Amino acid sequence: MSRMLFVNLPVADVSASRSFFTGLGFDINEAFSDETTISVVLSDMATVMMLQTDRFRSFLADGDITDTATSREALLAISADCREAVDALADAALAAGASQWTDPQDHGFMYGRSFRDLDGHAWEVVWMDPTQMPAE
Repeated sequence: MSRMLFVNLPVADVSASRSFFTGLGFDINEAFSDETTISVVLSDMATVMMLQTDRFRSFLADGDITDTATSREALLAISADCREAVDALADAALAAGASQWTDPQDHGFMYGRSFRDLDGHAWEVVWMDPTQMPAE
């Protein structure tokens, strides 16, 4: 059975996040978006719900929102079709206001770059060639 994935993230400015992610080429599902939430479609099986901070907080049973300036609650990794696509998406994110998170990782069979979005959430863009993976 295939399962869909919905990741929920707090954002300070929904409009800025909308501009950032549509600028990177992602679609928005308007049926699940409003002035406090955007539904960013990564694929037909994965969506990131970006909720204005107070709205996100209203869903928490306990605890508080992670301070992305000092810690990580998650690393969001998305695939790319080739090494050039990794660079294109990471470069577009940086040009749109993201900050570099870690140095590029090149393992031959796998290549990735990472950035922090406008709210400090860590994203990694990864390409891998499973035919070139080292044997276990």
